[in-house]
Amino acid sequence: MTTTLAPSATTVAPVEAKPDPTPRWVRPAFFALLAGTAILFLWNLSASGYGNGFYAAATQSATQSWKAWLFGSLDSGNVLTVDKPPAFLWVSGLFARIFGFSTWTVLAPQALEGVAAVALLYATVKRTSGPVAGLLAGVALALTPVATLVFRFNLPDALLVLLMIAAAYCVVRSLEKASPWWLALAGSAIGFAFLAKMGQALLVLPALGLVYLVAAPTGLGKRLLHLLGAAVSMTVSAGWFIVLVELWPADSRPYIGGSTNDSLWELAVGYNGLGRLFGQGGGGGGGLAGGGNTGFGGASGIGRMFGASFGSEVSWLLPAALVGLVAGLWFTRRAPRTSVTRAALVLWGGWMVVTALVFSFMSGIIHPYYTVALAPGIVGTVAIAGRELWRGRAHTPARATLAAMVAVTGFWAFILLNRVPTWLPFVRWVIVVATVVVATAVALGVPLARKVLLAALLAVGLLGTVSYSLATAATSHSGSIPTSGPGAYVSGGFGGGMGGPGEESSTGGELTKLLQATTGTWAAATVSSQSAASLELSSGKAVIGIGGWSGSDPAPTLAEFQQYVADGRIGYYVPGGRGGGGMGGGGGGNEIATWVAANFTAMTVDGTTVYDLSE
Repeated sequence: MTTTLAPSATTVAPVEAKPDPTPRWVRPAFFALLAGTAILFLWNLSASGYGNGFYAAATQSATQSWKAWLFGSLDSGNVLTVDKPPAFLWVSGLFARIFGFSTWTVLAPQALEGVAAVALLYATVKRTSGPVAGLLAGVALALTPVATLVFRFNLPDALLVLLMIAAAYCVVRSLEKASPWWLALAGSAIGFAFLAKMGQALLVLPALGLVYLVAAPTGLGKRLLHLLGAAVSMTVSAGWFIVLVELWPADSRPYIGGSTNDSLWELAVGYNGLGRLFGQGGGGGGGLAGGGNTGFGGASGIGRMFGASFGSEVSWLLPAALVGLVAGLWFTRRAPRTSVTRAALVLWGGWMVVTALVFSFMSGIIHPYYTVALAPGIVGTVAIAGRELWRGRAHTPARATLAAMVAVTGFWAFILLNRVPTWLPFVRWVIVVATVVVATAVALGVPLARKVLLAALLAVGLLGTVSYSLATAATSHSGSIPTSGPGAYVSGGFGGGMGGPGEESSTGGELTKLLQATTGTWAAATVSSQSAASLELSSGKAVIGIGGWSGSDPAPTLAEFQQYVADGRIGYYVPGGRGGGGMGGGGGGNEIATWVAANFTAMTVDGTTVYDLSE
């Protein structure tokens, strides 16, 4: 049963309507959606090289050592891990083991996860609101610029979004018959999403829990009991790996990068948890020393998602989603408790509101591409509210709301495109003219052909985000903080073509040959994971990144390093590095640099200072 947002002249109560039989065009349209999404995400994928070299090096290590694969080690010698849990590296590591390590196999897993995410979103929305809404949600997700970016790049966010949508699908299935098993599967999906990017996976929990608590067709006691079971499932799915790491002898596994005490739990609660929400000073892992985030996300506040850093990434349909959510909840206020339409609005709207508010007010490190986790909530809300308002367009309140959604979408797209005024300036003016015409026609109920009006609505709603998404796909990206949009026009220093850590082109040919000729566990050691990743990708050999991402992780210690050298396990030492700890790095990096300089002779290779540790 679905609820039509169609208040009549005598009542504003929603009308429960039987769903129409599935038209024959639905299946071909769905396959066309998947094919188009695959082309968008896979086309010319290798133009971005290894993308994020830091994670690419970890994928390479996963193909060389099963222990590195299990723990997410940066180096196959297993000195330390990346500063995130390893679930997304499990996928890319297996993919690269099967098909061989290359730029394509590093990036393709995320693209395939993106296609799966679009398919699952379609299936989820279709179950509550029909195939048209499902197709609209799938198309809108694929063509959200930040989604196009993330699903063409090697970041943990791709797997995170796929698993969160999987959880939403399971919750929708659980609502049909108050199934505790489907709800437990939803909890399991969130648990594994936690192993992809830790605390960010939990942002959808309020919406998932609330919709089941409100709308499941069973008594309150059973609803609470089922939710408890889902919480247990989530805890087990996330906790098994944390327990494994904590119980594994520390001297036989890599140091947990980004943590202060070699603990994955501390990393989850600290740097990747409360530190992200409330800020932190210094610290290891993937942040900058000092922990500030203003340069990446702008000042925190209610307008952050619409600002310069985040607006063009994800907010194209956000105003329309907010209008649709408020109207939808109002029109369904008298619906039965188990109303499917209201449940769907609560699910996707709650996902959107909670995630947007957390991203807006968190004071820790946040990057623009994080907002891909917001995209499913936005497009799901727009698709469901838009479909129901379209069905009720014969009624003035529904028609006026639909016109408002069209108007805010068109004019907001103009504002976003006006931020890059020299890039295809005619597009924004076409959108403005079309917005005025279509919004007026909808509001006045102009008797246009149904298909013509629907096509006009979709054109106004998607033209802005489509143009920006296609520009994103046509731009190569690298580094640690990629952004969407037309690369030549995006400013700010961290744009689409950002040269970042781990780029294989930064290592000279002679140095590469020198490292490739080594036979020890590690070809070299250098300061920070960024520099180590670059050397690993160019040589195909393991390299120790002293101090981790920022140079402040206490791994390896001076004593450990000295033992590695005495055992002949390290070929060369390459000083310098890009970490926040400076030339010598934080933690034990300064001590190691001093000891190497005092006991070994420097030479210059490709303009780089190198110490031969085999002397």
